[in-house]
Amino acid sequence: MTLMLASVVDTAEAGIALIEGADILDLKDPTQPPLGALDLATVRAAVAAIGGRRLVSAVAGAPDLPPRETAAAAETLAAAGVGYVKVGLLPGTAKAAIEALRPLAAKVKLVAVLFADLSHDFSLLAALGTAGFKGAMLDTATKRGLRLLDHVDVAGLKTFVDLCHDAKLTAGLAGSLQPPDVSRLLPLNPDVLGFRGTLCVDHQRTQHIDAAQVKLVRALIPREAGELDDETKVDWRLLSARGYSRDSEQKDTDKVFLHDLVLPVAIGAYDFERGHTQRVRFNIDIDVRRAVHHAEDMRDVFSYDLITDAIRLILSRGHIDLVETLAERVADALLSQPRVVYVNIRVEKLDILHGSVGIEIKRERQAQSGVTRQLFAQLSAASPGD
Repeated sequence: MTLMLASVVDTAEAGIALIEGADILDLKDPTQPPLGALDLATVRAAVAAIGGRRLVSAVAGAPDLPPRETAAAAETLAAAGVGYVKVGLLPGTAKAAIEALRPLAAKVKLVAVLFADLSHDFSLLAALGTAGFKGAMLDTATKRGLRLLDHVDVAGLKTFVDLCHDAKLTAGLAGSLQPPDVSRLLPLNPDVLGFRGTLCVDHQRTQHIDAAQVKLVRALIPREAGELDDETKVDWRLLSARGYSRDSEQKDTDKVFLHDLVLPVAIGAYDFERGHTQRVRFNIDIDVRRAVHHAEDMRDVFSYDLITDAIRLILSRGHIDLVETLAERVADALLSQPRVVYVNIRVEKLDILHGSVGIEIKRERQAQSGVTRQLFAQLSAASPGD
């Protein structure tokens, strides 16, 4: 299950986020990025207002603080009732900071924040687990219009999440995330998705949060897997972007397509094709079940980003001998998405001849009734060595 984290600045914002269903309320000063700390009085007031109804996290301060000051701030926040304390790690000093904070990690639940727009080092995650940290979050240090996905692609984020889980760390993703990002990130199985700017008036992180925006983002993230088994609790519109649906839903379809996407791919059965990439062109047409009402926001659409993400995740797993194998893997990944009923996939190698060679396959979902499936289920279950 993925939890929604909302960054809040005071008791009023905490109240809005709590009412609209955020799972974690994160106390932070957005005017002082990255990781600007709120004053202790504000933290205490917010903790009291939340009253244990949600998990509470807070930042210990700027990532360039000396470890001794960070530790002192973290202990003070924990004493004030904050459940998890976030501490930033900077390139060059991260390893020393982890060791310096090791004794504190035995007493306070620490979450390390790495910055995707700086020189991030995912090998630190194993050290964080060994040192006793509870989690790690990948965020952005600067907030100038670029999102997390502008700095690290889906395959890189999947690696981050997997390495966190290998190290027994909770994995969090944040960094100017917007509603269309949610359906792309949820298949990576992060434990937490964090939001600030997109929750605010005019999407300005220094403005107050807006209840309608919090409600929209909350709707894109299912509250708990158990809801899928209880028809009285399920709003299928709100779960559609997460990739859940019933096969008995609307049968009319729309076509979503991706044409002339050319990517470098490690592919080929011959020896001369190994050890380098070659250009491969993808043309994909998908029939998806039509929403039962006109599309209004990201809850109602099947994003073409899900197609490109599926391809990139498959390619990130290493060399593939045959275009037939690549086409079948893409088909399997796309058909594992519940709204997809039919795919037409054409894969062409462009560097073998003056023309192109490849394969075109057509695959259709087998008719089943009353079944609920999860987005990218087959791809998620595949081992990296397949």
